[in-house]
Amino acid sequence: MSKAAIARLKAQFGDKVLSTSDFRGDDSAYVAPGDWLAVATFLRDDEQLKMNMFTDLTAVDYPEREPDEPRFELVLMVRSLEKNHRVIIKTKVADGATPATLTGVWAGANWAEREVFDMFGIRFKDHPDMRRILMYDEFVGHPLRKDYPIDRVQPIVEYRDSADMAKLAPFGIEEGQPFARIDWEARLSADKPSQVSPSIAQQQGQTRTLSDSAAAQLLMEQLEAKRAAAAATADQSPKE
Repeated sequence: MSKAAIARLKAQFGDKVLSTSDFRGDDSAYVAPGDWLAVATFLRDDEQLKMNMFTDLTAVDYPEREPDEPRFELVLMVRSLEKNHRVIIKTKVADGATPATLTGVWAGANWAEREVFDMFGIRFKDHPDMRRILMYDEFVGHPLRKDYPIDRVQPIVEYRDSADMAKLAPFGIEEGQPFARIDWEARLSADKPSQVSPSIAQQQGQTRTLSDSAAAQLLMEQLEAKRAAAAATADQSPKE
């Protein structure tokens, strides 16, 4: 049925379907960025397709394509629950371009497009809430771009307390972003070299884990105090 969906797209859009593929059973089609929204709307509304399930929307970075081709690819995956077929739609997007948002077609595209913006820096035109969703506001750059430097040290921001939830305090020197804040070369050059993999170093007891940090101990004390207060309140309640 996926091949039938591709055939239906070709019948409707003709040459606007730039190319198709069925690599490893995944039927997909490339369209131009200008046709991105129209194709998505057709997939949802067409009686023969009825792609009513938004599965995912993501991006892939190909910096080596520049300047001959656009750097990024947007990848849309949708499915029809009624027809039991699925299809993948792709479009090539230049760095700095603003493709149309699909939030008006599938509400689920909202957070997916925010993640694409956060990780790759691609903004979507007319998106209702175009802000980061995984990284904090002060984070510099977009970490899934191929040219994002692995040794970049992000700014340390002031701890934001919250009265509405119990949360961990800021990470310590060996927590959170270890690659940028630990001298791994020194660990290797010592008389007795230490492990440079954060996870293995924790397994071998060479670095701390969040569970035994001061922040975690403080949180557990706060939780225990809340439990004790709740228990005391329950004991004082009138018994029927």
